[in-house]
Amino acid sequence: MRKYKAIYSVLFVFLSMVVFSQNEKESPVYKNPKQDIEKRVDDLLSRMTLEEKVYQLNQYTLGRNDNKNNIEEVLKQKPAELGSVIYFNNDPKLRNEVQRQAMEKSRLGIPMIFGYDVIHGYRTVYPISLAQACSWNPELVEQACAVAAQEARMSGVDWTFSPMIDVARDGRWGRVAEGYGEDPYTNAVFCVASVKGYQGKDMSDPKKVAACLKHYIGYGASEGGRDYVYTEISAQSLWDTYMLPYEAGVKAGAATLMSSFNDISGTPGTANAYILRDILKNRWKHDGFVVSDWGAIQQLRSQGVAGDKKEAALKAFTAGVEMDMMNNCYDMHLAELVKEGKVPMSMLDDAVKRVLRVKFRLGLFENPYTPETDEKERFLLPASLKIAEQLAEESLVLLKNENNTLPLSGQTKIAVIGPLAKSRWHLLGSWAAHGNTDDVITIYDGLETELGNNVQLSYAEGCAFDGNDTSKFAEALDAATKSDVVILCLGEKKDWSGENASRSTIALPKIQEDLVMELKKAGKPLILLLSSGRPLELNRLEPLSDAMVAIWQPGIMTGKAVAGILSGRVNPSGKLSMTFPYATGQIPVYYNARQSARTHQGNYQDIPTIPLYEFAHGLSYTNYVYSDIKASATTIKRGDKLSFEIAVTNAGKMDGKETVHWFITDPVSTISRPVKELKYFEKKLLKAGETRVYRFEVDLMRDFAFVDSTGKRFLESGDYYVMVKDKKIKIELVD
Repeated sequence: MRKYKAIYSVLFVFLSMVVFSQNEKESPVYKNPKQDIEKRVDDLLSRMTLEEKVYQLNQYTLGRNDNKNNIEEVLKQKPAELGSVIYFNNDPKLRNEVQRQAMEKSRLGIPMIFGYDVIHGYRTVYPISLAQACSWNPELVEQACAVAAQEARMSGVDWTFSPMIDVARDGRWGRVAEGYGEDPYTNAVFCVASVKGYQGKDMSDPKKVAACLKHYIGYGASEGGRDYVYTEISAQSLWDTYMLPYEAGVKAGAATLMSSFNDISGTPGTANAYILRDILKNRWKHDGFVVSDWGAIQQLRSQGVAGDKKEAALKAFTAGVEMDMMNNCYDMHLAELVKEGKVPMSMLDDAVKRVLRVKFRLGLFENPYTPETDEKERFLLPASLKIAEQLAEESLVLLKNENNTLPLSGQTKIAVIGPLAKSRWHLLGSWAAHGNTDDVITIYDGLETELGNNVQLSYAEGCAFDGNDTSKFAEALDAATKSDVVILCLGEKKDWSGENASRSTIALPKIQEDLVMELKKAGKPLILLLSSGRPLELNRLEPLSDAMVAIWQPGIMTGKAVAGILSGRVNPSGKLSMTFPYATGQIPVYYNARQSARTHQGNYQDIPTIPLYEFAHGLSYTNYVYSDIKASATTIKRGDKLSFEIAVTNAGKMDGKETVHWFITDPVSTISRPVKELKYFEKKLLKAGETRVYRFEVDLMRDFAFVDSTGKRFLESGDYYVMVKDKKIKIELVD
């Protein structure tokens, strides 16, 4: 009996191995999670028809007017083989129904990727990107992006169209709100932080999403601040100003990029093979894919480089745009272009592989469906709110503080006035995803909670955002007269910045400026809180105010963050990531311009030449004292190591966070360089009376070298200067 049992056992093992081996042969490689991703991609591609390949390169929309009640009609409109949808809903159930069609009703069961514009939060909306940069805290921004990724992925979104890293120097352009300001290095640092926050170390993590660098490239050079228009960018400027953030993002592993709307010196970004194919794919070796901006492919006709949608499809695809976002150019014409020999099959295969590669990395083949959870499990988690609150606090910039008007101290009656004092909607900012006004803490409510029963608050709207109705001025003046101090909440509506929100002037509407002049009659200290998605023209308001705070569009935790700053519970630490011009007529004005031929002439005759508030300006409630810069060497050779240190002392009585910005200047170069260039920054907490040392480790090719019009870096001998505030040290590089 034991002998038979042994024989049966051996036979069972043998038969099991045969069955397992047979199943292995029958199961496609692309469905085997143990296989290398590239092998899976190649195997799946080899099984696809021309039509199936083309469908993978198209993106439709889902969720605007769709829900589980009309799902049958929805499914009829979405081919099972479709590559992607933009998912406007936040219900995993609808998402899963559409995904189920892709998995079960398509021949090969290729999952769709669900994208969405998660720009500064999904439901837990935190400050706009321009404000985030003013925090100078990339680690905190990484945490905020991780919160957005968690909420989005758990709601059915696998892919965010963020970060936007367009270097922008014209505040009239509404989309400055979405980027990180005027400096290339700053954009690069926050780009990397965002990519890490969204994607983590593994995009298949059920709380991570794929990132998308946009808009590649030069969209921020929008002529006259007008959206979608022509941009004149030289090859030199392309490399020394606009490329750095994108290269940093690609090196950080960003899964995708979005091509730009703008015509770049005669070749639109969506049809620009030099930037999309030569640089991105060939030089930088990016192996993800490029998606067009909404309608950007068909708009090649408007830009005068394509006669019809078929030609637009040909130009965009051969230039290097893999996915068609809402153009219906690829699904209508790409297969035909392949059959005609105008698009090589090898190029189509490469494009499809890029899309599939991202889907495999997201883990969609193993986990195509989103677990259906309750909103309380996904949104507004206590830890998430804490991150949003801290980011809002650190993003606020104290522009002016005459006679220590702030923090508030000893006042018993405070007037809170202005169209933004009790606003919720407009504090969310543009691209607020699924932000809900019910989640927003208003400025008034935040102050009421912060200051408690010891302070009597009075409220008056004062005026609308714009128009010429002054009928509420009297009520506001009465409230101001009866108060000890006036907090005036002015600024922009939510939709005054963002896409298609260009403005001819960055000044506030006259009605708001008139309200300031009216309240000045009360003779009380006047604190201006300024909410906006761009720098503002403040030259008429600055003399009337005792204190000014740029609060930007801080998101749902606005009231708590603002109240904390005003009360002194939080010491302001924000510094500007974009210059505030003295007047709109100064634009473009930015810290890292090149030197003029006549430094003593050429200035404006009717307004000052210097801006009202420079890049990196920001006040504190304490006083920081900077020592002289110390260098490890002042004469160096190529290949040498070099470092700098500076000691900073908190000489005040309040703890605070201080950011040190390290700039370099190369006064004589073969290619003229900006008057100064930011190369490093670091933010540290300094307790009252504490001294801490900030250190800058230099890589000569990275930090002292410059780039030519082909993207090649070069390092020349000569004198260089390293600067921190008013401190300066000379370094000589010798051969």
